[in-house]
Amino acid sequence: MMIAEPELSSKVSLQKENESHSEPDNDLENQRRGSAGSLSSWKRRRRSLSEKSRRRASVCSHQDRRNGRCQRDDDIEAVTLFEVVRMGKSAMQSVVNDWIEEYKQDRDTALLDLIIFFIQCSGCKGMVTAEVFQNMHSPDIKRKMTEEFDEETGLQYKKFMVYPWILNVTWPLDLDSGDYPLTMSGPYWKKFKSNFCEFLSVLIQHCQYTIIHDEYLMDTVISLLTGLSDSQVRAFRHTSTLAAMKLMTALINVTLSLRVQLQNSQRQCEVEMFDKRPNRRLETFLQKKKEIIEKKENIENLMNAIFKGIFLHRYRDALPEIRAICIEEIGIWMKSCSDRFLTDSYLKYVGWTLHDKQSDVRLKCLIGLLGLYSDKELCSKMDLFTCRFKDRIISMTLDKESEVAVQAIKVLTLMLENCEEFLTSHDCEQLYQLVYSAQRPVALAAGEFLHRKLFCSLESEVQDEVPERKEKPTCNLNHLLTLVNFYQKSEGNAQSAYLVDSLWDCSAFILKDWESMTALLLEDEDSGKEALTSLQKKALVEIMLSTIRQAAEGHPPGGRCLGKKIQMTKERKSQIDDRAKLTEHFFAILPQLLAKYSADGEKVITVNLLQIPQYFDLEGYCTAQLEKHLDTLLKQLKEIVEEQTDSEVLEFCSKTYLVLSNEEWATQDQVDSAKHQLFDQLVTRFNRVLRDFLHKGGQFGDTESYQMWCALKRITTFHNAHDITRWNLLNNTCKLLKRALENGNVPEQIIVQAILCSYYYIMWQLSKVSEGDSSKSVKVSLRKQMRGFCHICRQFLNNPSSTVKEQAFIILCDLLLVFSHEEPPIGSEMVEPFAYIPEESLQTELVTFVLDHVFIARDSGHPDNDEECKVGRLHKRRNLLAAFCKLIVFSVVEMDIAADIFKQYIKYYIDYGDIIKETLSRTRQIDKIQCAKTLIQSLKQLFNELLQGQGTSLDRWSQQFTSIKDLARRFSLTFGLDQLKTREAMAMLHKNGIEFAFKDDNPKGKGQPPLNMAFLDILSEFSPKLLKTDKRTVFNYLERFVTDQMAAENGEEWLPLILYRRSLLDCRDDDTVSTNSSDQSALSPVQAQFKSSSLKRRLQIEESNGHVGLNEEQHAKISPRSLMPQLTPVGPGEDEKQRVHGTKEHSLETVRMQSLSSEYGTTTMENTDKLEEGVTTKLAEGDLDDVNEILDIDND
Repeated sequence: MMIAEPELSSKVSLQKENESHSEPDNDLENQRRGSAGSLSSWKRRRRSLSEKSRRRASVCSHQDRRNGRCQRDDDIEAVTLFEVVRMGKSAMQSVVNDWIEEYKQDRDTALLDLIIFFIQCSGCKGMVTAEVFQNMHSPDIKRKMTEEFDEETGLQYKKFMVYPWILNVTWPLDLDSGDYPLTMSGPYWKKFKSNFCEFLSVLIQHCQYTIIHDEYLMDTVISLLTGLSDSQVRAFRHTSTLAAMKLMTALINVTLSLRVQLQNSQRQCEVEMFDKRPNRRLETFLQKKKEIIEKKENIENLMNAIFKGIFLHRYRDALPEIRAICIEEIGIWMKSCSDRFLTDSYLKYVGWTLHDKQSDVRLKCLIGLLGLYSDKELCSKMDLFTCRFKDRIISMTLDKESEVAVQAIKVLTLMLENCEEFLTSHDCEQLYQLVYSAQRPVALAAGEFLHRKLFCSLESEVQDEVPERKEKPTCNLNHLLTLVNFYQKSEGNAQSAYLVDSLWDCSAFILKDWESMTALLLEDEDSGKEALTSLQKKALVEIMLSTIRQAAEGHPPGGRCLGKKIQMTKERKSQIDDRAKLTEHFFAILPQLLAKYSADGEKVITVNLLQIPQYFDLEGYCTAQLEKHLDTLLKQLKEIVEEQTDSEVLEFCSKTYLVLSNEEWATQDQVDSAKHQLFDQLVTRFNRVLRDFLHKGGQFGDTESYQMWCALKRITTFHNAHDITRWNLLNNTCKLLKRALENGNVPEQIIVQAILCSYYYIMWQLSKVSEGDSSKSVKVSLRKQMRGFCHICRQFLNNPSSTVKEQAFIILCDLLLVFSHEEPPIGSEMVEPFAYIPEESLQTELVTFVLDHVFIARDSGHPDNDEECKVGRLHKRRNLLAAFCKLIVFSVVEMDIAADIFKQYIKYYIDYGDIIKETLSRTRQIDKIQCAKTLIQSLKQLFNELLQGQGTSLDRWSQQFTSIKDLARRFSLTFGLDQLKTREAMAMLHKNGIEFAFKDDNPKGKGQPPLNMAFLDILSEFSPKLLKTDKRTVFNYLERFVTDQMAAENGEEWLPLILYRRSLLDCRDDDTVSTNSSDQSALSPVQAQFKSSSLKRRLQIEESNGHVGLNEEQHAKISPRSLMPQLTPVGPGEDEKQRVHGTKEHSLETVRMQSLSSEYGTTTMENTDKLEEGVTTKLAEGDLDDVNEILDIDND
């Protein structure tokens, strides 16, 4: 290519810059013309280029036709290297070959094509021109390398030194906005980066034997990329760094190829040297070897230039994407050319970048290290790096980004395989705890590490990889013992389900070996083998139960993040097979395990074993085998029920009976028959003991008490999940409870069980009645039984035993909650109401019980300091409060009763704040006005209590009074920000508060404020929740109670009234009202002008958006009249004129407020009647009438 002279080039470039705005599609052609030295050279160039352009277009159009796209004719003619890369990489082979041929004919023209390609890949839509600059040391070089900006065209000019050229690049100013090919989205750009990298790789691959060694092409390209990578423009820097790093990777592949050629040439020379005769072939081989060495040195020089000129500056670039590119590529270099790059001088860059703030960069570091540590030979070259940065990699296992933590664990797992000596036992213990992580990917990676550490020892690693696991039960037994010991050591935060889930993918062959597990559990201590300890057995059973759950359900335990995962067909089939396998095995072996450990009194093991049947799949089980094993299992369950009295054991026995009696399984009839036999025995035993008790006159001995308690305990536990109403237990349990009320000789444990048994009976009967299948007599009987039982529970509220009282209270609340909303079924002929509404006396008893047993000191009556016991007692009290609050929320009791609960909100906020707050929120949703009455009632109660304690001389600065104000502030905040929704409730609250404040006269005399005047100070906390117009209405209502003498008083005892009046008159709004406060400086002319213009702009925007959907109140707030006080300050004279328009009463109020303001030096709002009149007239008359009606104020 002929390069233009500097003078001609500058003129042509200026002309083409102007043309580039109107004809952007012809930039490439214009750039080439601007670079040509004469018309004849341009014609020759076009003739030589036309055939290649058509070839590119035909190749690309063939690809488009294959992809179903059709290009226009003008698009096909303008195909460039950039467009080829953008469309796809299938055309790159031929395009690269064409470019190489063009370079051999005219290297300047082809090289400019390649330079334009890099500039276009950076997103630059401008143009590139070149001028010759022969003297590197010219004093004009600094002037020519400066950047310029054309304000008229909005273009940026940049000159890059690409010796022997200076490139003049022009691009739009917004190029640094982040929108360039490497970051753009869409179907055309999502594969651009891979295509771009593939093009550079193919280019170097095809040039490696020819033009890459001409000391012109690569020098120019590297010089260009070095200049671009140092640009402040993000697009240039990002694209050039990626290109340079990929070129470096391609050059390393060329170096490896040259290394192979050099070795082959060296062997050929050695062979020819054995021939002592003159040999021309030896000279040829020596010359070839010399050329290969020169090429290799040239490539290494290019690599050094890229590394020192680009990598060393860009690996710490401000852009994390650029840093990630550099670190990703250096990891590839170290693995492919380890003898050159896998040294400490290069590894240090990876080590330093492990501390990068961006997770993507840290991730690239770890991915690069994965490739290095996977090779044992490479690990031997990284001893110093491993010693120095091992601790950092271990700390990265706790990275906030889970993917980084996963890769860090994988790196350490490879260290464990290939350089285990660097990991100490302390290092491994830090990783062991990650198997209990809530992040499942992290836990799985830690499980892989644990698997290799525990199970892949030197002597068993080879054997464990053999597919036939069943032939080596001894290995699995050892592995299970190792796993049990590990689980015991980590018992502090261990959860077997988490551990099993972490090891499930890599150690499934061990975890599914249920035969070996049961064999260990059934081993006799007299067998001569080393038996498991009791703790080891418990741990093994927990692990076994978790493996069964994992195999049957196929999902991780609760609390471990899984994400959206679709179960594949193979996984479903594996789950079905595993469930069938465990059913077959445990259905036969479970009775033996239960017989052994239930007899030994191992409660934990028995409970875990009883949970196994819920994971059975008996649908496809053989009937003959089923009946045989099921009968054995049911007999064993019956023995456990007859022997055990522990609640947890009996509960899981009940669940097992419930699972086995599934209607879909063939086991239902057999299990139902066994259940009925068991219930017959339990009820018969209970009736016999009760008959003896009643016969003896209600006196219990220790033996009879224990028998009665055991019988009731078993019946109650089963009655919770099974219908035992056919045995009619309620009559006998009520007899027992009545006898306990009469003489008080029945132990509290028996009373609690009798109450629960009666409650379950009534709930089962209600379930039948709700289904509509019961007769009228059953419904009448249920109504009588329910009311009679509620009366019994009510009497037990005064029982001396706290356990009995609490149980009776909870049961009574539950029954009231259920039956208060229970209506007779459709078509029922019942005359009396079926629902049970508690009378007022019962409601009073319930709230009194709560106040006496819930709102007490934490350690009241319990001097022990056991934290677990304290938490248990607090949990019981919270249950009592929650049971009563449900009655309030569902309107079972009157909402007024909630005042006794709400007033405890601040005092017991730590223990019960969440329950009281939720109750308050629910009651407000039901009835806002009634809720407001309840809140003000609770404040009244606290105020009266304080008044009784301090007398008439109430101290408003005391801690008790401050706490009441704080409670009022909390109540005010619960009403939210929407004042329109709560305006009626707020009006009612203020009305009640004002009436309470002026209710009683002061006993000291008429000149003293009313006795409850200080309550207005508390009531002022609710004033901000009033609308401006409602404040005026409430103020008018307040003036009914305020006499002229009260208004003229200014003593400290009248301060609550003054503050409350001020809170109602304080209608200041940031956008509408100005004050004449003496402590506020006047606006400067500049500030006033700026404020006026900003308000005008706001009005224009709001008027342009329209007022559709706004209510009258919002219209008034944005009206121009509402802005007048802020734009035009009101003088004293004008203020008096405005006051004349008010009523006489209004004038008196204004005078009073002025006098108060002058005496106390306080800031008052100027009375703007016109403003309020405009606001009031635009409000809906119905809303205002509602507030006036609540406050009993006439509109006139």
